Amino acid sequence: MTARTDDELWSAIADPSRRQVLDLLVSNGGVSASWLAGRVPFSRQAVSKHLVVLERAGLISRRKQGREVLYQVDADRLDQAARVMAELAAQWDRRLAAVKRLAETAHAENRKTGDRDDG
Repeated sequence: MTARTDDELWSAIADPSRRQVLDLLVSNGGVSASWLAGRVPFSRQAVSKHLVVLERAGLISRRKQGREVLYQVDADRLDQAARVMAELAAQWDRRLAAVKRLAETAHAENRKTGDRDDG
């Protein structure tokens, strides 16, 4: 992923309302904006704006069925995002483990020094 597509992706999924729309699409497959609007606590116009952002980030796509436009999740893009998030989580876990080891080592050294000062 490029930095720009990363930014669009993280911006798209950062918003709780967009995540709610995305969750509904994951659970229900191809549905219309009107159907979504009937299941969220915001307007049809807001749903449409969220769909544009999610589509721009590549998380969803649209297809026309008769006179209706149906939206569905792009599973590959969602999987790609999940893999990126898992790798970021693993990186942070490694960093935090290193910080913990350093803190424990410093604590142990301080205890040894404190024991020598007492005796």
